[in-house]
Amino acid sequence: MKIIDNPFIKDYTTYKLSGKLDKIIIPENIEELKKEITGDYKILGNGSNLIISETYKGKLIKLEKLDKLEIEENIVRVGAGYLLPKLAHLLAKKGLSGLEFACGIPATIGGAIYMNAGAHGKDMESVVRTITVLDEDKNIKKLGREEIEFKYRDSILKHKKYICLEVELTLETKDKYDIIKTMKKFTEERIQRQPHEPSGGSVFKNNVYPAGKLIDEAGLKGYKLNDAKVSKKHANFIINTGSASAEDIIKLIEYIKDKVKEKYNIELECEQEILKG
Repeated sequence: MKIIDNPFIKDYTTYKLSGKLDKIIIPENIEELKKEITGDYKILGNGSNLIISETYKGKLIKLEKLDKLEIEENIVRVGAGYLLPKLAHLLAKKGLSGLEFACGIPATIGGAIYMNAGAHGKDMESVVRTITVLDEDKNIKKLGREEIEFKYRDSILKHKKYICLEVELTLETKDKYDIIKTMKKFTEERIQRQPHEPSGGSVFKNNVYPAGKLIDEAGLKGYKLNDAKVSKKHANFIINTGSASAEDIIKLIEYIKDKVKEKYNIELECEQEILKG
């Protein structure tokens, strides 16, 4: 068991937020994990799509040691702590297709399942066969695709005290150079469309109308609150231009929601998760 005392939030969030936390716990195995899941806790993936305030006093548990990888023909079994882009690139070199869309998503496998991460018209639901979870009674169980209850940026993991331990994927065999070519294309598109500054990814869900378009037309591109700023490149991204805190990001999210509601009578739904005291 590794315990990191008073870690900087910026080291554990893609927003690179200011402030410090009490501690982060990194269990070596499932048995150590079981001992830690008491009281108020949160499983921390790669810190993308997440806003953590230094007022948060619950346990933060990282599963980076659960990173076992097994590949058997077109079936892949991978631990929840494995990084998604790393897996996408490794599988591409082996001629296994299906995760091309994920090559630029800065998440762990477990975090990607939790929110059914997606890009380029595909999401995790398209490749997942089963997941192994630790349930609220600390029992290990396997869930099939239907039981995972995937929806747009949603899964059963958001609604039950289940912790993803391992994922089984079904992929297709293709020419590795075609796969790599597709991933290169997706990467170039991402570079052109999305900001390079620290962010947490898309802030709001796209429902009937693209959130970025609504925010842009509400005149909020480039709007700044302290060091939190609406990206000029893509209005559905908030960027950290220096030392933004969680509170700066949260206030800016609320301001955007109010302005879009005022102009269009549309309620934007935040895609990012907020942890605060």
